[in-house]
Amino acid sequence: MKGDYQDLVDEISALLGAPATLENRDFRLIAFGAHDSDSDGGELVLDPVRTRSILTRQSTAAVRSWFEGFGIARASGPVRIPAAPDAGVLRGRICLPVRYRGIVQGYVWLLDQEPSPGAGALAQAMEVAQRIGILLAEEARAGADLSREFLAVLTAGRGWQQDMAVSALRVALGPGAEGPHAVVCVGPWPGEAPASVPGAAAVCVVPWRGARADPGGSGSSGSSGGSGADGGPRPPGQALAVLLRLRSSDALAPALTAVSRLLPPASAGSGGSGTTAGVSDPVRALAELPGAWQQAVAAARAAGARPRLGPVAQWSAIGPYRMLASLAEEALDDPAARALLGPAHPELARTAEVFLDCAGQAGRAAAALGIHRQTLYYRLARVEQLTGLDLDEGEDRLLLHMSLKASRLHRRT
Repeated sequence: MKGDYQDLVDEISALLGAPATLENRDFRLIAFGAHDSDSDGGELVLDPVRTRSILTRQSTAAVRSWFEGFGIARASGPVRIPAAPDAGVLRGRICLPVRYRGIVQGYVWLLDQEPSPGAGALAQAMEVAQRIGILLAEEARAGADLSREFLAVLTAGRGWQQDMAVSALRVALGPGAEGPHAVVCVGPWPGEAPASVPGAAAVCVVPWRGARADPGGSGSSGSSGGSGADGGPRPPGQALAVLLRLRSSDALAPALTAVSRLLPPASAGSGGSGTTAGVSDPVRALAELPGAWQQAVAAARAAGARPRLGPVAQWSAIGPYRMLASLAEEALDDPAARALLGPAHPELARTAEVFLDCAGQAGRAAAALGIHRQTLYYRLARVEQLTGLDLDEGEDRLLLHMSLKASRLHRRT
């Protein structure tokens, strides 16, 4: 579906001789046309508002309110909006409302320029915008209509209940049931499911337990990783589940692009503290969706545990977290690692993890930590004293490595 939007946006750009941008009604970027360089300076002339929209794939609430003040949500034809340098809008805009049966689905934006597009060209562009409106409405309706069936597949127990849920989803999808799909988990997710997700066959909100927050940033969660602040069981949060259609089993790029648009801008550099997303391997049979959902959840949790994997992680790329995430929802509390993972020894825990990540090679580990090799040996001796483990023994190393990695999955609330 992404390609369809891009083709239609390019068609409008060609009709009006200006780069067009398509956003949904929540002002989230869907597609944008190529921007030509400025004839004078040879550089792109983009004001702050347009630059932010393209780079972060959404506009701020203040920008949305300002543009909506020109009546774009009620308009049925092109709306010209003047430049406002004080608001960061250095060039005027032409807004083409994208509607379906009178309901706004999104907006096509163009930078106004000289000579300004004529009425005939704008009328043709509005016809294309109507075609975009049909696609957006179909996606929104499909996702909303199938949320119950999709949720049932992801949460039904094994056996006949799951078989019935899969059959109901297959009937609801119709011809769309055939072909590869990927499942996406975005969490933690506040509020309701979005009205539309480009390329989605279904969306729903699912209860889940995220990983425990780690205010100290030490990589340790202590021995109470499954507890709330008062020591009791941590209440489950919720995640967004998305069923994405794929053009082929080896083409996950469109899925990753769609997922990145669901994340708030702050998550791009938030490491383990913000919203993250996981993407499953492609599946062809709907009966495989529960397993794919578990993959997506594991990948989202891994992205929160290791910033280098996120904020969008593919299950196939999360390494040992593929196994660790499936072992237990709650933190693994092994007595040998309990003292090391407490708040008093964050540096020792980090040293042990880096040493084990480097396959026990002292030179590599010391270089990665930026310390002298003798300092490394001293710290490792302290680790052995705290844990009672012998780091010359393979099984002891495996136990400690698993404990350290598993603790990362329980950092967030």
